[in-house]
Amino acid sequence: MQTKLKHLFGACALFLMAASASAQTTPDSIKYDHNDVFGPIVWPTTTGDTRSASGQPGQNYWQNRANYLIHATLDEGKQDTTITGDVTVDYINNSPDKLDYLWFQLDQNLFKPDSRGAAVTPMSGDRFDVRGFSRGGYHIESVTVTYKGQTYKVTPVITDARMQVRLNTPLGAKGDKISVKVNYNFSIPYYGADRMGRKQFKQGWVYEIAQWYPRMCVYDDVEGWNTLPYMGLGEFYCDYGDFDYYITAPANMTVVGSGDLQNGAQVLTATQQSRLAEARNSDKTVMLIKPEEVDQPATHPQKGNLTWHFKMENSRDISWAASTAFIWDAAKVNFPSGRKGIAMSAYPIESSGNDSWSRSTEYLKNSMEIYSNAYFEYPWNSATSVSGVALGMEYPGIIFCLSNLKNKQLWGDITHEIGHNWFPMIVGTNERKYMWMDEGFNTFINIYATDHFNNGEYKDTAKIAQKTLRMYRRSTDPLMTPPEAIGLNDYGQYYVKTALGLVMLRNDVLGPERFDYAFREYIKHWAFKHPLPYDFFRAMNDAAGEDLNWFFKPWFFTTWKLDQAIQSVTYVDNDPANGAIITLVNKDKLVMPVELKITQANGTVETLHMPVNIWQRGGVWKFKYPSTSTITNMVLDPNHELPDSDLSNNVYNGK
Repeated sequence: MQTKLKHLFGACALFLMAASASAQTTPDSIKYDHNDVFGPIVWPTTTGDTRSASGQPGQNYWQNRANYLIHATLDEGKQDTTITGDVTVDYINNSPDKLDYLWFQLDQNLFKPDSRGAAVTPMSGDRFDVRGFSRGGYHIESVTVTYKGQTYKVTPVITDARMQVRLNTPLGAKGDKISVKVNYNFSIPYYGADRMGRKQFKQGWVYEIAQWYPRMCVYDDVEGWNTLPYMGLGEFYCDYGDFDYYITAPANMTVVGSGDLQNGAQVLTATQQSRLAEARNSDKTVMLIKPEEVDQPATHPQKGNLTWHFKMENSRDISWAASTAFIWDAAKVNFPSGRKGIAMSAYPIESSGNDSWSRSTEYLKNSMEIYSNAYFEYPWNSATSVSGVALGMEYPGIIFCLSNLKNKQLWGDITHEIGHNWFPMIVGTNERKYMWMDEGFNTFINIYATDHFNNGEYKDTAKIAQKTLRMYRRSTDPLMTPPEAIGLNDYGQYYVKTALGLVMLRNDVLGPERFDYAFREYIKHWAFKHPLPYDFFRAMNDAAGEDLNWFFKPWFFTTWKLDQAIQSVTYVDNDPANGAIITLVNKDKLVMPVELKITQANGTVETLHMPVNIWQRGGVWKFKYPSTSTITNMVLDPNHELPDSDLSNNVYNGK
């Protein structure tokens, strides 16, 4: 026994000596703690197997559905232009819970003078500049409920931009249905928080109409009713459903909207119908209403009002625009399945020109084709780009972009806004809470589209890492901060910091093949559903076969910085021919893999790629490099892919 113990202690001593020899002592000046980064992380889970450990919808996943029938009339009055309408919502409760009440979003109430959004707008204003106006907000005329053959009126409880409808009888669970009809009207704001509104041009007003009907809040498996109010920056969270809607407007207006026009024969002239049919078969843009035809009587021969009928299936929202000033053009969209669609643009003559909106349909068509081929096929038949007051805003099948944009700026705006049809219109995230999941993912795919459009016409060769670092170096708000709580100078990081994170995962961690596969799997499994951030983290880990929690935790939950450094170079027996001992340091709290470019005096140049795992036991990594001559230069991150906060210690120059 004593002999065995002696051998055991001897083995332990040898092991400890070896461990001590290989351990990297971390200097006090280093902020990095490997336990913070590589310690165990367990993401929150939901009950009832609604979401799986693999980041996919679980075997008991459910979501509710809201189908809409809407009638609305645009009335150009002397004082205001108003929308008067009624919406009937057929709501299907697929949850396992009975519902005693329903919640609706009343987004137009943002524009009431006493709204929460107006109350929190800084004195100096901001991009959304929600001040409210005296006639702003919804006027709810009546609310009627029909359930199990019984119809009754309800006095709703309205709180800011939300409306509660209390039911006489609870709505049953697991597929029970109820119908709610709301009669309403509102005045169209001039500047609708950069999301909708009206703007006057030479040949008439352009009305961009959004958040234009009371719509259901989402009841989900995570929080029940999601009732955060609309306050300007935080966008939307909506259930999916079918939309059947009718827009009545002055007969001299052109109306474009989400989904498919149902009554073209009644609202379009024979010439316009013929041109539309031509456009459906043309890869080149076809003019439906030419500039010289906009204000001609033959373009809109009917008098009084005209009703345009649209339908859109399995969408989370709809929007539309109307104007007497619209030039209108279109072209065919080719989807990877062989299906054909149509891209259209509507814009005033002030926006026309080959350096501006005359290329809008080309930009829209190409974006739809690029995203469909790379990620997930666009599920609807049409999309329209509208020039007007909004800088840039997205809705399913229709986008609003600023009227005076040109060339690269217009391309960037259009490809960004239609890109939102993938995030969050197809992958239906909660924008009110997790803005990075739509803005950031979309910004990431925009980079891909810009690289591929027209042989890289607008391709940007500049790296975004250092630019992103400069913009948000002093930010104290991480990406998981909700939109209404983040600093007004910091919310841009939802776009670019998220996109940079995905770029680094693709280029520097996983590689394009593994990343692209995992990202497409995430989109495929969550199309027309409601993923959480944790579903995304799990989905990427699972499909890529890599535990990426060391990245997800600091990148999205903290404002930690990265600082890789070259500490020293020595040679074995003071002879470069015997090899070099190189010491690298990870000085700050964030961590990434290492790319090190080494140049020797004999002209040999080599780039080493080291995995992030070299930092798992501490912030110092020492290794032997088989040099054959003196190392004259070394550079960390030679292609500037990473947001390294101190570039001065990334370079070594030898003698």
